[in-house]
Amino acid sequence: MLILGIDPGTAITGYGLVEQIDELRLVDAGAILTPAGTPLPERLLTIHKQLSSLISSFKPDAVAVEELFFSKNARTAMSVGHARGVVLLTAAQAGLPIFHYKPSEVKVAVTGYGAAAKPQVQEMVRLLLELEETPKPDDVADAIAVAICHLQSAYLHRLLIEE
Repeated sequence: MLILGIDPGTAITGYGLVEQIDELRLVDAGAILTPAGTPLPERLLTIHKQLSSLISSFKPDAVAVEELFFSKNARTAMSVGHARGVVLLTAAQAGLPIFHYKPSEVKVAVTGYGAAAKPQVQEMVRLLLELEETPKPDDVADAIAVAICHLQSAYLHRLLIEE
C-alpha cells in the first residue's frame, strides 16, 4: 500500500509517499513551495498543479491529510484551510480515498504519545524509516508522519475486521 501524506500550508505544503509491503519505506518526500507575496489564488493553483503531478506520477492508493490545528492566529488558520481545501479537491478529482488525522492522532501513531514534541515526532520518523537524517523542512517530516499514521491505522483496522 502506497500512501501520500500531506501537511497542508499555503507557503509550504509538505508531502511524503510511504509504502508498506513488509516494512515501511519512504518512496518520495518534499515540499510544494509558493513564494511569499504571490496572490493567494496563484499559490493555491501551484499547490493543485504540483499535487496533481505527484498523484499522476506515483499513483498512491490513498491520501492522508493532517486536520486543521486551530491556533490563536485566525489568519494562519484560514490560510491553512485554503491549502487543505485544495489538497482535498485534488485528491477527490483523482478519485482517491481521503483520510483525516488530528495532530494528536499522528503523534500517538508515530511516538506512542499524543502530546509529543515536534522533534520527537521527527526523530521517530527518521528511526521508523531508517533514514540517515530527519527530513527537512518540518512540514515534510510532518507529512511523512501522517502517512505512517494512516498505514498503522489501516493495519489495525484490518486486524479488527479479521477477528
